[in-house]
Amino acid sequence: MNSKPATATLLVSCPDRKGLVAAIANFLLTYNANIMHADQHQDLSEKLFLMRVQWELEGFTLPMESFGAAFAPIAAEHQMQWRVSLSTRKPRMAIFVSKYEHCLVDLLHRWRIGELDCEIPLVISNHEDCRRIVEFNGIPFHVLPVNKDNKAEAEAEQWRLMEEAGVDFIVLARYMQVLSERFVERYPNRVINIHHSFLPAFDGAKPYHRAFARGVKLIGATSHYVTEDLDEGPIIEQEVTRISHRDSVEDLVEKGRDLEKVVLSRAVRWHIDNRVLSYSNKTVVFD
Repeated sequence: MNSKPATATLLVSCPDRKGLVAAIANFLLTYNANIMHADQHQDLSEKLFLMRVQWELEGFTLPMESFGAAFAPIAAEHQMQWRVSLSTRKPRMAIFVSKYEHCLVDLLHRWRIGELDCEIPLVISNHEDCRRIVEFNGIPFHVLPVNKDNKAEAEAEQWRLMEEAGVDFIVLARYMQVLSERFVERYPNRVINIHHSFLPAFDGAKPYHRAFARGVKLIGATSHYVTEDLDEGPIIEQEVTRISHRDSVEDLVEKGRDLEKVVLSRAVRWHIDNRVLSYSNKTVVFD
């Protein structure tokens, strides 16, 4: 089986104007880039241009350690915010979990079969329940109980563990604790959560109970980046399923679990693949 070619992926956002695609393409062509994928979006209301471009590293004559300096003049001219990632470096993902294991198990399975091209250096929990599952997969498992009296100390230890492990981003796999504003500020657009509701409906606690009380006909799940405002961050992925008056709260919870794990894993994969650009509290997810 042939392995995938090594690639670089550039994500760009900037004020919209003519010539942006040409400027980026001509820059890459200067260094003999073979562009494999290119996608763009113009947000007319924001007057914003967003682009994702991926190219092969084989034959690319600009050393990637020099890419930033070479691209800087173009970025400055067009007021670009940008980042570049290499497929040769797997991002390092920390998973936070409490007692519910369905999202965790799904992530670990997809990681183990190579669907999630990342490294998982650790899993952090406030309970012991998921230890056997995590350690079965050969991943260090850390239990840090959290309560209103020790939250700051617990988060400080979480930071220490993640810095020691070189974590790039965090996935909250039904982690039933609200992160502090200071925590979120340390990882902007790098904390992915799953909420068991089709946001913005039924945010906060017990959304299935509230959906049942309201008599809804659809329930959903939402994966989003975490911000200081609870359940208000930029949405990455959502899915829904139909229910009926015959469904109990327990039925809603059971059906919702399937949605939650699929929606979270999709969002994580798109983040790993550098397909997500966040702006104005929303996202573009490139094909």
